[in-house]
Amino acid sequence: MNVERNATIPRALTIAGSDSGGGAGIQADLKTFQELGVFGMSAITAITAQNTLGVQHVFPLPVETVEQQLDSVLSDIGTDAVKTGMLFSAEIIRLVARKIRQYGIERSLVVDPVMIAKGGASLLQREAVEALREELLPLAAVITPNVPEACALLGLDAIADLDGMVDAARRLHALGPRYVLLKGGHMVGGEAVDVLFDGSEAALYRAPRIATRHTHGTGCTTASALAAGLARGLPMADAVDEAKRFVTAAIGAALPLGRGIGPTNHAAYRHSLQKGG
Repeated sequence: MNVERNATIPRALTIAGSDSGGGAGIQADLKTFQELGVFGMSAITAITAQNTLGVQHVFPLPVETVEQQLDSVLSDIGTDAVKTGMLFSAEIIRLVARKIRQYGIERSLVVDPVMIAKGGASLLQREAVEALREELLPLAAVITPNVPEACALLGLDAIADLDGMVDAARRLHALGPRYVLLKGGHMVGGEAVDVLFDGSEAALYRAPRIATRHTHGTGCTTASALAAGLARGLPMADAVDEAKRFVTAAIGAALPLGRGIGPTNHAAYRHSLQKGG
């Protein structure tokens, strides 16, 4: 069987931590890339011992090891989109920003400002928040914070309602990204509403709120689905729409594994399309 060496397939690179439980991190990212027809690659920033009950241990990899992974992938295979997740330290953030600039891949950079795990464990050192704000956010095509992450980036105590989300998205946009996707999963109400702000207008993406505690990895999954759409050449609004539908399906078919907060089902969106849903 002959395989065309230069056959094209959309490529996406995740720069994130490893979740041994498989629900979040690079595991969720690679599953999402595969489901959405994108060839996935990874540069691991940290190894976590993690399950549905929480994060038991975090071991950040040496900066040199992260750099070698990035150079290996980007100097040979290249990528059409990049998604960052758990970066852990200011040193790794500065390295990633430098490599993004070196390889000129800002055009489809999705920054998920991962700070705290579902169980409450810190996944970003406190002193790294400033590096994230100053070094990486200005390079991003889009950032995808949830409400607690937006509050941490902006120094807010809370965001009370949808108007507050729109205002926070405007303030986050002023930090430099071309788009802000502020996710509303932590808000209350019968709908989960996300806000996409492009610098002038706010678009709302709505889905019914699903009553389940099994939501581990939703942030990683949303950001990687968005990166997959951008890698395939979708406009930002269409990529956000697909990511919203993908994660909603994944939550709706969540897997009650383990004794804690179970993962979402990354195959659910494909199954819904096969059924014509």
